[in-house]
Amino acid sequence: LKQVFNKDKTFRPKRKFEPGTQRFELYKQAQASLNSGVDLKAAVQLPRGEDQNDWVAVHVVDFFNRINLIYGTICEFCTEKTCPVMSGGPKYEYRWQDDVKYKKPTALPAPQYMNLLMDWIEVQINNEHLFPTSVGTCKKEVP
Repeated sequence: LKQVFNKDKTFRPKRKFEPGTQRFELYKQAQASLNSGVDLKAAVQLPRGEDQNDWVAVHVVDFFNRINLIYGTICEFCTEKTCPVMSGGPKYEYRWQDDVKYKKPTALPAPQYMNLLMDWIEVQINNEHLFPTSVGTCKKEVP
């Protein structure tokens, strides 16, 4: 388990919502819905009177945290030697392009691809223009 929380791995600490904020309250509401065994469709439905962008932002961050945790538990089994390609089965190969270092889609070993992907997602989540921390200020359109 010590390896899962190694800071050199892709695993990152959970993103948190500040207690006392409206997003924290939305997060608690989402958690209660998901953990109570209710209908999943009803659990993700926008609560009355809440901003849709704030509600989506809460779920995006929660999804990132869950994927991060899952990947953290398996990353030690997927090395550049055992996972030389990032694939979705024999028919699909994922290639990385970020228009900075990787200008063209580039085949990478799965761990390297995942590190770049998780870094990219974290940058997006921390971007105040995409995920502002003030409630009700999410942009309607992403540039």
